[in-house]
Parts: sequence; C-alpha cells; structure tokens
Amino acid sequence: MSRARRSMDWGFPRWRPYGASQEAANVRICDRHGCDEPGNCPAPKAPNSRDRWYFCQKHAAEYNSRWDYFEGLEAAEKEERAKAERAESAGYSEASHYGWAGSGDGSRSADEMRALEALGLDPDADFDAIKKAYRARAKEVHPDVKPGDAEAAKQFQVIQTAYEVLRAAEERREWKG
Repeated sequence: MSRARRSMDWGFPRWRPYGASQEAANVRICDRHGCDEPGNCPAPKAPNSRDRWYFCQKHAAEYNSRWDYFEGLEAAEKEERAKAERAESAGYSEASHYGWAGSGDGSRSADEMRALEALGLDPDADFDAIKKAYRARAKEVHPDVKPGDAEAAKQFQVIQTAYEVLRAAEERREWKG
C-alpha cells in the first residue's frame, strides 16, 4: 500500500513558492495554423478593430513586419493620425540628448529613414557607410554615365536628395554634440 506523500509546507499554503500551485493554467495557443507555442502576443485583426489574433512571439513579429497602420485611411486622415502619433512620441525624441537613444532606435526622423531606404542601408548605418553607398549608387546612375536615360536621372535625383537629407542630419548632430 502506498503512502500519501506529505506536503513540506505544514499546511501553510503561503510558504509555497510562487507558481507552485497545482491548479491547471489556461494557456492560449498561437492562432497561426500549425503552431503549438503559447499565443501571448495580441495583434489586431484589422485596422481600427477590437478583434485580436493571439500569436507566439515569432509569428507576432512576422505579422507586424507587414502591418500597415494607415491602411484604408484617406490621405488627410493618414496625415492627421501620423501628426498625432508624432505629438504623442515627442517625449522620446526630447530624451535623446541624454544619450539614451542611438541610431536605429527612434533617434532618426521619418525623412532620414526614407533616405536610408532609398540608399539601401540599414537604420543603424553610420555616416561613413552612407557616404560609401551614395558614391557607389551615384556612379551607377549618374547622368554622365547614362546620358539620355530618364529613369537613371530620376534615380540619381532620389539618391542625391537622400544623401543631402542624411548629410544635413549628421551636421545637426555634430553641431549639437
């Protein structure tokens, strides 16, 4: 005959460590088909909707990489919402002078991010990498190299504008620092 195992807490449940309870815990499974991981990351099913998917961390990152916050909005509504978002997050940009922020973590403006994208660079690229990428791209599409090519001239203007935006931002940073 087996003996019942005696508890080591002498009848005082508060002496048990946290999380040592014997009750079953409800675990929500990831809503991605075929995934058995816990789904503890909520994600909206549609813009401006209260319905949520619940994904594991891996599938939430995949879902958010393609998420367009402004999908289905008119141009004026998009601009108004973007303006409101910038106003709400202004405190983070104000704190950047304390050295809490670095490149790639919100210290670059939206224009700088678009300029980096136009040059094909990562958000945390330093200015030397920016100069190198600009020169390489400029050599490929310069109007002297491809005379009469309207598409190349347009690409050259885009990368030249992108470089000017990034150069001006770098000069501002040097002037402040």
